[in-house]
Amino acid sequence: MFSFCSAPQSLTNWDWFSCYLTTNVHMSFYIAILKVLLLLALTAPAALAFGFLGATAARSARSPVRWIGKAYIAIVRGIPDIVFFLFFVIALDQIIEYARHRILCPDWSEPVRQGNEFIVCQAAKMPPNAAAEWLHQVYGFGLAIFTFAIVFGAFAANILFGAMRSVAAGQVEAATAYAMTRRQTFWRVVVPQMWVYALPGLSNLWMGLIKATPLLFLLGVQDIVYWARELGGIKTPQFTAYPHGDWRMWYFLALLALYLIFTKVSEIVFDRLQQRLNRGQATSGGMARLRAAT
Repeated sequence: MFSFCSAPQSLTNWDWFSCYLTTNVHMSFYIAILKVLLLLALTAPAALAFGFLGATAARSARSPVRWIGKAYIAIVRGIPDIVFFLFFVIALDQIIEYARHRILCPDWSEPVRQGNEFIVCQAAKMPPNAAAEWLHQVYGFGLAIFTFAIVFGAFAANILFGAMRSVAAGQVEAATAYAMTRRQTFWRVVVPQMWVYALPGLSNLWMGLIKATPLLFLLGVQDIVYWARELGGIKTPQFTAYPHGDWRMWYFLALLALYLIFTKVSEIVFDRLQQRLNRGQATSGGMARLRAAT
């Protein structure tokens, strides 16, 4: 990146590190950090949407809908994350390719499942083999977001389900007394008040999502843990212009600091949001704010 980086062997310490930390490989490491932030930014609202739908279904008055909601919560929460990631992504990828295979290759006569092999026509491959590398990366990243949303959506559903049940019964009874329908009561009384009860659990879930981002490597995405291991390993002069010893400890220490910064900023944001939600609420936090104000 810098003009003086053309001769690494003649560089002093600070110049050497400035050149070393701006190589193309390190740029991939920095892009991986942005991938993690993008994953968090996209997965959090998607997981919350799955959670809201799951919690709403679990408290539905219709038995089939209620069974589906409770089954989603129980099954996904009961499966270890790493097992779900390994199974669900493969299954989802094969379902997509099988659907494309049925549409694009109707004259295919051979069975798709041949022993341990899953074989579809070339046109059904997703993404196509001739596609650019960035399309493969985007496809894998999209599967990662969807899988994270499914997994953490089940935990969010359990949190929101409990929060909905925590809304004071008197509030619901008052809404019924004012001739509100069940739907009106849900949207005007239960939903606005449930967030104050759900936020502590959702904040813990957010922290868990941050800690789970290294699972990206299971989905073939080159995440920050992958690059920290690759960059920190021993590099000899035969392979790089910037040889060094085993620096993995320092790279993983940098990741430790990065994740601690993520969590600290998250704690500050959730604390302020909790104070905002407690304002005017008949909760312990809301009453404490009222007493402090008076």
